[in-house]
Amino acid sequence: MKLVEIENLTVNYDGILALDNVSLSVEEKDFLGIIGPNGAGKTTLFSCMLGLLNNYQGEIRFFGTNIRKSKQYLHQIGYVPQKPVFEKNFPATVAEVVGMGLTKNQKEKTIDKVLQKVWLHELSHRRIGDLSGGQQQRVFIAKALANDPQILILDEPVTGIDSQSKDLFYQILLDLNKKDNITIIWSSHDLDAVAKLATKVACLNRTLFFHGISEEFFHDENLLKMYSESSMQMHMHHHED
Repeated sequence: MKLVEIENLTVNYDGILALDNVSLSVEEKDFLGIIGPNGAGKTTLFSCMLGLLNNYQGEIRFFGTNIRKSKQYLHQIGYVPQKPVFEKNFPATVAEVVGMGLTKNQKEKTIDKVLQKVWLHELSHRRIGDLSGGQQQRVFIAKALANDPQILILDEPVTGIDSQSKDLFYQILLDLNKKDNITIIWSSHDLDAVAKLATKVACLNRTLFFHGISEEFFHDENLLKMYSESSMQMHMHHHED
């Protein structure tokens, strides 16, 4: 069953194409890794999918409904941005951050359940500002899980996190996908992690030049070569800018 369908998505920022005619779909229980260099349009794609950016051409459907017609789909989506912004001295505890937006009746049971899933239940009373970067990102995953979403969208969630924390983070994502049947859409620069975790891959560089089974991409030397060459060109282009 297709949970997400994107058709001919094009985004233009003042004459500069951020996304050019991108079409892809996400099926139930997929673990989709979206890869591409900086400036490839990954965050723009997510902004359109989350209804934050509306001046696009094309069509985006979640659960069969065009998102321009209804925003109901947002209740079934958990989102973890690249680096959630909050004040280091923010006085909230882990439990309070996870419980934001929950009703009083939901809070106690839900908070404990989602913190167990991200291995943080023992730190529920700690202040979020006192946690490491990796622990903070796991708090934001727990917050995204609090409404029991069908789909989890993560925008380069391990940026600036040490390798030990990354391994645990990835294990948690794998468990959420395999054990809890949550469909995951995750953008990353870490090709090794995508090769290991993702069942499907979308390779984006303003246009989509691959979307399919992960193994097909990572076992095809021509595709990998195309990817590294386009990444290099984008890198050079950024330096020229």
